[in-house]
Amino acid sequence: MSVKWEKKEGNVGTLSFEINQEEIKTGLDRAFQKVRKNLNVPGFRKGKVPRQIFNQRFGEEALYQDALDIILPEVYTRAVEEAGIDPVDTPQVNVESMEKGENWKLTAEVTVKPEVKLGDYKGLEVTKQDAELKDEEVEEELKNLTERQADLVVKEDEPAANGDTVVIDFEGFKDGEPFEGGQADNYSLELGSGQFIPGFEEQLVGTKAGEEKEVAITFPEEYHAEDLAGQPATFKVKVHEIKTKEVPELDDELAKDIDSEVETVAELKEKTTKRLKEAKEDAASQAKQDEVIEKAVANAEVDIPHAMIHHEADHLMSHFAQDLQAQGLTPELYYQFTGQTEEKMHEQMEKDAEKRVKMNLVLEAIADAENIEPAEAEIDEEVSSLAEKYGMEKEAVRQALGDLSELKADLKIRKAIDLLVDSAVEK
Repeated sequence: MSVKWEKKEGNVGTLSFEINQEEIKTGLDRAFQKVRKNLNVPGFRKGKVPRQIFNQRFGEEALYQDALDIILPEVYTRAVEEAGIDPVDTPQVNVESMEKGENWKLTAEVTVKPEVKLGDYKGLEVTKQDAELKDEEVEEELKNLTERQADLVVKEDEPAANGDTVVIDFEGFKDGEPFEGGQADNYSLELGSGQFIPGFEEQLVGTKAGEEKEVAITFPEEYHAEDLAGQPATFKVKVHEIKTKEVPELDDELAKDIDSEVETVAELKEKTTKRLKEAKEDAASQAKQDEVIEKAVANAEVDIPHAMIHHEADHLMSHFAQDLQAQGLTPELYYQFTGQTEEKMHEQMEKDAEKRVKMNLVLEAIADAENIEPAEAEIDEEVSSLAEKYGMEKEAVRQALGDLSELKADLKIRKAIDLLVDSAVEK
């Protein structure tokens, strides 16, 4: 196969390649079988016209585009492998010539994975983390656990305070006219929770049951409804009921309600202490890892193609939508509640995506520089771990993962991170 790769400025280059006569013939045969099904030619049943008649009537060139569409993906993949490049985006393919009886000549504008210029990454100084658990932290956590068991009780004559839940009717008006989506009855709102538009909840602090109040707010500039974005509005609110949290005393009975695996407050405290200690040690370990990775990445130089950032942002958006779904929300509802838009969210995701892409590129480069490769025993251990996690047979996991290339790549990254952390110097 005749292939030529010419690198241009940045991470873009031109890949020139040819499609030989045998591949062209295969493509034309498959293209003919595809189009003949719908052909109506006088003297022949639908879909039964012979190839020779088709060529005489329409010309073989009529099949060229379909044939190219059929064989191009496989030919392009082989050309990429032969050129030894790593594309990161869909190429722009151009046909240079498709002369009958000659090899077809094509070029493709290809964006490739960038080269990474590593800086210092071994022996980096990191902050020594404090993993000591203090008694007051345990007491604070026990207090939080107790407060979660609080009941909401009705306040009779006292005014609403932050943390209280008010049951309200409300209707929103803009320029004196009610607007769509601005009305609800018997809505439970915890004051200080930040559920509503800024300024709304604060104005209900101090109200009493049975009171009516007019709340004036201004919608955020980036509110999802364009006709309301940045606009002033008023809400007529009626407070039906005010509820406050009544926190019980922590005793053995409540301890069992908090955690069914304990019998006493002492056991709950012991278990809570162990959990917090492990969490603090994990957090310290993670902080050390994050700092050493951040420094290694900052010391490296790489020109990242925007396509990689865009694709990673798409990936983050997909995960975000899945997380919302797990909470019983759709992205549309989330945007409505927060005043966000999909476009603005994608822009925000791209900032995180750029950091993630650079981090992965640098860690891959470190793994390559250190000739890091996962051992078969490590791969087998990871497959076993996945099998146990998802309740599958090991062989089924291997089949699902295919050639294990992604698994091996993940393990390489982890081993590169271990190298950075192990060599770091705590100060």
